[in-house]
Amino acid sequence: MTDEATSSVGGFVPPPSSVGGFVPPPSSAGGFVPPLSSVGGFVPPPYPYDRLDEIKAIAARHANGGVDLSIGTPTDAPPDDVIAALSSSNSERGYPPSIGTVEFRDAAAAWLNRRVGTDLGPGDVRATIGSKEFVAGLPHWLRLRSPDRDTVLYPQISYPSYAMGATLAGCRAVPIPINEHSQTELSAIDPADVSRALCLWVSSPGNPTGALDDLSAAAEWGRTNGVPVVSDECYIEFTWNGPPRSILESGNDGVIAVHSLSKRSNLAGVRSGFYAGDQDLINYISEVRKHAGFIPPGPVQAAAIAAFSDQVHVDAQRNRYFRRLQTMQALLRDRMGVDVALPDGSFYLWVPAPGGDAWGFAETLAEELGIVTSPGEFYGDAATDHVRIALVRDTP
Repeated sequence: MTDEATSSVGGFVPPPSSVGGFVPPPSSAGGFVPPLSSVGGFVPPPYPYDRLDEIKAIAARHANGGVDLSIGTPTDAPPDDVIAALSSSNSERGYPPSIGTVEFRDAAAAWLNRRVGTDLGPGDVRATIGSKEFVAGLPHWLRLRSPDRDTVLYPQISYPSYAMGATLAGCRAVPIPINEHSQTELSAIDPADVSRALCLWVSSPGNPTGALDDLSAAAEWGRTNGVPVVSDECYIEFTWNGPPRSILESGNDGVIAVHSLSKRSNLAGVRSGFYAGDQDLINYISEVRKHAGFIPPGPVQAAAIAAFSDQVHVDAQRNRYFRRLQTMQALLRDRMGVDVALPDGSFYLWVPAPGGDAWGFAETLAEELGIVTSPGEFYGDAATDHVRIALVRDTP
């Protein structure tokens, strides 16, 4: 099979203009219905982290200023050789391949093979411009492939872009319950939603909870029900309970794994990642993306090759994050009287708010410790009694 898929891999045919625009389903259909403006168009909700200005102002009153632990944006330095590769690749002039160069895809595949024992080759991998654009865009591309389906399933406490991606595609975003270990309850998914599902999102380690999901069970559920399962594995290198795990360990059929260098190598500003898995799915998606002009810059791909080829800097970052988790755990216990368990993965503490008031607790943390945190409602209606603390920097 060639690396660049042709239009024959999928069923997308551009619709005639006479079909009209998206008509939201009635609210009785279940799931989230996007808000409408007075003229019937989509009104973007407030971006969650833009709502933290008041809490930032409280934290800033401290003598040394506030410490922003609300967003998981890395603050530590990437490796020097990665920056050198970024600035000296001589790849600025021409258009690189949308799916990534063979060298990029080979380096990404080799890294995942080393870490989890998969058997990927460059033909199993496609490049992204970071991971968020892929997460937010995937429902749109999948609906082009399967226009008879309109539902995205995702964990009820999770990264908000899973639901927003569905909304932006004019789809139903349907949360599924999680158990006491923050793992998806696959048996609780309504069969009516399964029949309409474009995909199921899973995340391990999860954001914001840090939980490790049962990825093999998710893959089996997807294959049994004919629903693609997409596994967000961007925090895989920060797995504390056991070895790192990927959904691709159970085979590529019907599944896609999504990875990013943002956290692993402190390259969030560079925007580099990849997806890998089922050949029919990734061929179709990459062909649509190519037509839309999603092209990771050549210098970025060169830097990514250097980053994927080095594990030493990742191990150093692992140690840094785990030490910060332990420090904040002790600080919350000793200064605030709040006990919180260390996560199974990720660099987040998912902290129960005293009295269940997450916004009030976030204000208290800003007043007492000078830190800015994220109230749980950013991650779903079921999360309003927690706050998330991202240990992206040392605290005073």
